[in-house]
Amino acid sequence: MPLQKNVLAVHDISCVGKCSLTVALPILSAAGCTVSVLPTAVLSTHTGGFTGFTFRDLTEDIPKIADHWKSLGLRFDAFYTGYLGSFDQLRLVSGLIDELAAPGAMVCVDPVMADNGSLYASFGPEFPQGMAALCRKADLILPNRTEAALLLGEPYREGRQDRRTAEEMLRRLSELGPRRVVLTGVSFSAEQTGCAAYDRETGEFRFAFAPKIEGNYHGTGDVFASALIGALMNGFSLGAAAQEAVDFTQRAIARTHLAGTDVRYGVNFEEGIPSYAQRLAPDPEAL
Repeated sequence: MPLQKNVLAVHDISCVGKCSLTVALPILSAAGCTVSVLPTAVLSTHTGGFTGFTFRDLTEDIPKIADHWKSLGLRFDAFYTGYLGSFDQLRLVSGLIDELAAPGAMVCVDPVMADNGSLYASFGPEFPQGMAALCRKADLILPNRTEAALLLGEPYREGRQDRRTAEEMLRRLSELGPRRVVLTGVSFSAEQTGCAAYDRETGEFRFAFAPKIEGNYHGTGDVFASALIGALMNGFSLGAAAQEAVDFTQRAIARTHLAGTDVRYGVNFEEGIPSYAQRLAPDPEAL
């Protein structure tokens, strides 16, 4: 039986509200990965819909953690970065990738910094340039449409895209450095939503969609990215992994919508984990 892949998830952790590490850890574990975590901040709740939350920045702890890992000779088969709140964190994580990557490691950057046409209030206008520098080191980036526009230095365009526009954006994002790009929030019709994927090495574009459920559901980007990376770590092609992640996320939203759960607390992805793990499991006869 092959060794488990060791994935380092670099995210903040919200004690309440399913997003970031509280999403990445269970989903990637269900995908059969060993998941190591590097918390960049601790919050009492996530910031979507809650007020009065606490926030503790952990930037000063990152070098100490990294030094201990180096002393143990640790190496990681994949890096999965999410919200990084400062230029210092971008610099530190970039160094970690250089120093702790196993041969052939996959670097996945989710450039969490903006949505709905606007940069998050905690970031200055120069931050996208710093995030673009980290994306140059990545094998795979997973921006939403707002983040993609910021990385490319162009205005955000509202409304649905057409296939040609999405493909052109994917090509330009790949020119920043990453071989593979998955663009989220893509929709060609009012009834469906999903993502567009591009592999520069093969020149292949793939699109993955599922029925759209109206509403704003927090943490779904993290659910999608974690499910996608888990599938890739199990040998799925980029297109197949994208569809798996879209379906997994849509089903989690559907459960939450049907239950009428307060959307501030995140979506019910947990009930989908057993079937997700089963779909990713290798053929027993091949072991």
